[in-house]
Amino acid sequence: MSKKVAVVTGANKGTGFAIVRELCKAKFTGDVILTARNEKLGNEAVKMLKSEGFDVSYHHLDICDQGSAKQLNDATETFGEQAEVTMRTNFWGTLWVCHALLPLLRPNARVVNVSSFVSKKALDTCSPQLQAKFRDTELSEEELCLLMGQFVIAAQQGNHQAQGWPNTAYGTTKIGVTVLSRIQAHFLTKTRAADGILLNACCPGWVRTDMAGSKAHKSPEEGAQTPTYLALLPDGMKEPHGQLVWDKTVQEW
Repeated sequence: MSKKVAVVTGANKGTGFAIVRELCKAKFTGDVILTARNEKLGNEAVKMLKSEGFDVSYHHLDICDQGSAKQLNDATETFGEQAEVTMRTNFWGTLWVCHALLPLLRPNARVVNVSSFVSKKALDTCSPQLQAKFRDTELSEEELCLLMGQFVIAAQQGNHQAQGWPNTAYGTTKIGVTVLSRIQAHFLTKTRAADGILLNACCPGWVRTDMAGSKAHKSPEEGAQTPTYLALLPDGMKEPHGQLVWDKTVQEW
């Protein structure tokens, strides 16, 4: 039987690093691969985990343009610029990695896309027309991509709210990740129903990372609990699948 493989993106620190550690603690029966854009930091993270007795390997992975990602922390950006960079990092990066890795999934694989509870809050502030589209179970991946592109254009033109979009780039990109996960899950159900693959979006919670700051409610280890729970769902389970999950609980979309 082929060995299982767990690939964790953005895992040299914070929640991603904690997810790798939790997988190792749970004695994941396969290879655990820690990925990061920065090779030095990625290898340092692997070295730290190996010093704790965990068998982890590093693989370089930049899911988006590194220069653009660095701009995410630039406070002088306009909202339109923030929207473009955040969309590339959160939505398009996730989409590109999934396109590369989903065809490689083996039976009983588990896929966990990292979304946020902010996606639900952002959805609730969309216009009724947009809410209906994002809740439409027949929405295609192509249609979702068009919607994400429309948001960026509207943000750059400065009329996104007039068009019914929420005033949050981060929240809108996470709407995209949550809905993308549902679409991907439906596709897997149609094409590989017998393989027992489960794919979900999750919210780690408000975690004390460089982005969230020291006032966040959860430690990285606590933030890793729900992603790890979904990654280790036992063989034979049918649910959750295509859901948004936080605190190990399926949330209404």
